[in-house]
Amino acid sequence: MFEPDSSRVIARLLYTNRERSVELINRIMALSPKKQQEALTEVLRDYSKRHRNISKVFEKHFNKLVDLLGQEYVDPALFTVNQKVLIGAYCTMEYSIEAAAFFNPSMIEDPDQTGLAPNQKRVVISFRATGEGHVSSIVFRSGIITSDNNIVIEQPGKMLESPAHVKSHTYYKGPFMQKLEEMQDCSSEAYGTMIEKLGENFTYEELKRFVEETKKVVSDTASIVLLNEMMWVASSHYEMDFSVDTSLSERVIFPIAETEQKGIEDARFVKFTDDDGEVTYYATYTAYDGITILPKLLETKDFYHFKVLPIHGEVAQNKGMALFPRKVNGKYVMLCRIDGVNNYISFSDNINVWRKAVLLQTPKFIWEFVQMGNCGSPIETPAGWLVITHGVGPVREYVLGVSLLDLENPEIEIGRLETPLIVPNEKEREGYVPNVVYSCGSLIHKGNLYIPYAMSDYASTYATVNVAELLEALKNSKVVA
Repeated sequence: MFEPDSSRVIARLLYTNRERSVELINRIMALSPKKQQEALTEVLRDYSKRHRNISKVFEKHFNKLVDLLGQEYVDPALFTVNQKVLIGAYCTMEYSIEAAAFFNPSMIEDPDQTGLAPNQKRVVISFRATGEGHVSSIVFRSGIITSDNNIVIEQPGKMLESPAHVKSHTYYKGPFMQKLEEMQDCSSEAYGTMIEKLGENFTYEELKRFVEETKKVVSDTASIVLLNEMMWVASSHYEMDFSVDTSLSERVIFPIAETEQKGIEDARFVKFTDDDGEVTYYATYTAYDGITILPKLLETKDFYHFKVLPIHGEVAQNKGMALFPRKVNGKYVMLCRIDGVNNYISFSDNINVWRKAVLLQTPKFIWEFVQMGNCGSPIETPAGWLVITHGVGPVREYVLGVSLLDLENPEIEIGRLETPLIVPNEKEREGYVPNVVYSCGSLIHKGNLYIPYAMSDYASTYATVNVAELLEALKNSKVVA
């Protein structure tokens, strides 16, 4: 079983408001140089064993404070390095990333398969971790599937690291404005002004400058809302890097953009193989800002460098998008649930733009009458695409089911088991959200299906199923018309 560990903490920026921050800096600077050094020595002694490069973290938080306050309030040239680090320490808080829950796992093959014994496979398991305020982040564990079908998890590291944040994305005006038009009415004065200012492609910094210039010359509410929305959409694009000396379990993808400030939810990872054989790891996830959800796409080759992009189009309106592991008939394919009840399938020429979807599955059995959805990306087998689903029935009980889609025409459902594959047992039904089992991605190895799943939104575990027996049952099942 995979349980939350409250000792795993990251160092976050602590900011209240401008007035209190300026007062705090003044108090620190009123100390004698000796007192400042003593305070700094004590905090470094206490926290250098809990965080990697904690002095760098403190200095980074000082620089963020300067950005928030403005140089008219804090001129960094007036402070020594030690003073910056000390002030940064006062503007830092520890956050226990998985103190509340450790759930909704997704399992994929690790890019590194070296140094293994025969019939073993190294896997990456991602989890949705939540802490204080129920803010969700993505965390990882590294494990090995052994020759006797067990999963041995490596001891997770304690020196957690949030990535360096780089807003270096280049935006293209056409798709960018199209996404904006999907979100709201663009008839305001600012819309025409920004169309004129923006080139065919532009950077985040250029957009920010144009938005600030335009805010000075418009006054209508619709224009201000539009300009704020433009920055909101732009902040959804970013890249991040982790230090090469971190273990996989020490890398934490914590909310960075405004669009996800309340959480990064339910990442569905998939190992995607392109037509030329190139492998990229993607994850679809839901960004939540406290009011609005925004489907987004995470991309990596090595789990050190990640790119994040929003998913555009009419289909990108709900949770639970899951990408197929390869193109089908020259198209990207995605499972989705645009109405909150039924499963849909969508095809696209662009991995970031999803315009149309067709109905794939509707609830048929009593255990999925409330709603159904996918539990991760489909898995390719010779018999068809294996899809783990979730169904919601009486008393909002979540169970896991399984379906089979046609290999070349995945909009055709070949079979669906009439009974659930996994239901919460007496131990699994107790937790933060009772009566729930849920998964975000499974894996096949040596004839066995490994399904990691969450138990009532608190902790996680896994189950194994013989693939041949499962496929036989699916082929013999009857899809109810």
